[in-house]
Amino acid sequence: MLSFILLVLVVLFALIFDYVNGFHDTANAIATSVTTKALSPRNAIILAASLNFLGALSGTAVAQTIGSSIIKPGMVDERVLIMALIGAIAWNVVTWYFGIPSSSSHALIGGLTGASVAMFGLHSVNWPGLGIIVFFLVASTMVGLMVGAVVMTILSWSFHGASRSKLDKGFRRLQVLSACMMSFSHGSNDAQKSMGIITMALLSGGYISSFHVPIWVMLACATAMGLGTAAGGWRIVATLGSKIFRIEPINGFAADFSSSLVIYTASLMGYPVSTTHVVSSSIIGVGMAKQIKAVRWETARQLVTAWLITIPSTALISLVFYKLLQFCFWSHI
Repeated sequence: MLSFILLVLVVLFALIFDYVNGFHDTANAIATSVTTKALSPRNAIILAASLNFLGALSGTAVAQTIGSSIIKPGMVDERVLIMALIGAIAWNVVTWYFGIPSSSSHALIGGLTGASVAMFGLHSVNWPGLGIIVFFLVASTMVGLMVGAVVMTILSWSFHGASRSKLDKGFRRLQVLSACMMSFSHGSNDAQKSMGIITMALLSGGYISSFHVPIWVMLACATAMGLGTAAGGWRIVATLGSKIFRIEPINGFAADFSSSLVIYTASLMGYPVSTTHVVSSSIIGVGMAKQIKAVRWETARQLVTAWLITIPSTALISLVFYKLLQFCFWSHI
C-alpha cells in the first residue's frame, strides 16, 4: 500500500513539474515573436501550448536517457524521485517569480543527484552517465550561440540593402513558423523528462518489466506541459524578449530557428538539453552577429550565473528536503 501511495505521489509531482516547466519555459518559444508583434500574446500562447503537446508525443529517447543515465539501476526509490521533483519545482517557481530564465533540465538533474546522494550516498549516482548529460547541456548552449550567430550572419548577407519595412513584414510572418518549430522542439525534449521519471517509478515498483514509456504516461505529460504552457510565463518573456538586446523580426526568426534545430536534434539523439539555455545563447549569438555592443552583457552575465548555480542549488534543496522529511516522517521506514 505504501509503495502504491509513493508511486501516486511521484506521478503527481512529475505532472506538477511538467506543468510548472510549461509556464516557466513558455518564453522559450514565444518571447521573440511577442516582442516583435509577430504574434499577439493570446495567439502565441495557443500556438505554443498546441505545439508543445504535439512535440511531447513525438518520441521517448530523452525519457530513456533520464531514466537510465543518472541513478544507477537498483538505486531508484520513489522517495528519491519525489524529493528530486520537489527541489526542481521549488527552484522553477522561485526563478519564475524573479523573471530569471533558469533551466528546468538543470533543476531536475540537480534534484535527482542530490536526493539520490541523500538516501544512498555518492555511489548511487551514475557519474559517467551524468557527466555525458552535463557535457551535452553545456555543449548545446555553445552550439546554440554559434548557430545563432551563423544564421544571423547568413541572413544579414542575404538581405543586405533590402527595404526595412518589407524585411520586417516578411520576417514577422516567418516568425510564426519559427515559433511553431520552437514550441514543437521544446515539447519533444522537456516533456520527456517527466516521462522518464514516472517510468523509473513504474519500473522500480514492478508495474512494468522493462524501461518503456506507457502511452498513458506520454499523454499525461504532454497534457500537463500543454496546460502549463497555456498558463503563460510573462515575467521571463520580458527578459528574453527585450533585456538581452533589442530584437527585430529578422533577429527573432534567426534565434528561434537556430534554437529549434539544436533542441530537436538533441531530442532525436536522446539527450536532454536546456531549452532555456539554448534559446538564451542563440539570442546572444544573434545579437553578437548584429553588433557585439548591442548585447546587454550584464543581463547575459546574470543568465550565465543562474545557469551555473542551478544544478548545485537544486541538488542541495532536494538533499535538505529529503533529510527533513526523513527526520519527521520516514525515520521508521
